[in-house]
Amino acid sequence: MIKKQLYSVFENKYEELKTALSGENLEKIKELTLEVHAMVHPCEVSGGSEKTVADYVLDYMLKGNQNDMVPRQIWDTDLHYAGTDMVPLCWQFWHAYRIEDLVSNILMADQEQIFDEEWQNKIGAIITDTGNALEPEEIREFGQKINVDALHEYMIAVGKNTRAIIEKLTLDEIKSMVPEDWVMKILEVGGVTTDFRSVWLLVFWGRLTRGGMILTPMTCHHMMHLPACIDYLSIID
Repeated sequence: MIKKQLYSVFENKYEELKTALSGENLEKIKELTLEVHAMVHPCEVSGGSEKTVADYVLDYMLKGNQNDMVPRQIWDTDLHYAGTDMVPLCWQFWHAYRIEDLVSNILMADQEQIFDEEWQNKIGAIITDTGNALEPEEIREFGQKINVDALHEYMIAVGKNTRAIIEKLTLDEIKSMVPEDWVMKILEVGGVTTDFRSVWLLVFWGRLTRGGMILTPMTCHHMMHLPACIDYLSIID
């Protein structure tokens, strides 16, 4: 029952956000964006007190379950662009937050991403990209080497940073697309690889306004991955 409530509350609020983004009320857009963003991130990101979808999955992972294998996502629209359809649970957080870091900073704010060599070493990641194209053996090795406590720290840093970026956006910025060279910078910094199962993300993101980025990488994208973990592992009722 808990998960049904979490899912339905998110879906209803997400529809409100989509409607707001089609309008001109900047205050309402930001209010709903921050509210929906909070629903799909650990509560410490927003300072909330109630557990979120992300909290339930995170708590389960931090109890030593980082390598439990789960379906990559809840629907298969882009699985032909993926190296495997089963992933270690920790990959789900890595993937979602690497994308959020890249898109929020490089595309939405035209600034440096949070991730760097220090973070990579701390987390123990064998890659710098989003992990889309990892083959089954590679993805198992990835999961075995991840320091989940450091990954948790990275997640919180990324989530809080995104909220600060959202607060500063103007209506014109939300309605506009970004320059192509901003998009290509993601390839330059190693956020995607040249493998077609990875680089296609640049085409997808390059077609979005910042409002579209709010709807997909910042919010709904997390709900492509978190419910797959919850439903498969029966983390909550």
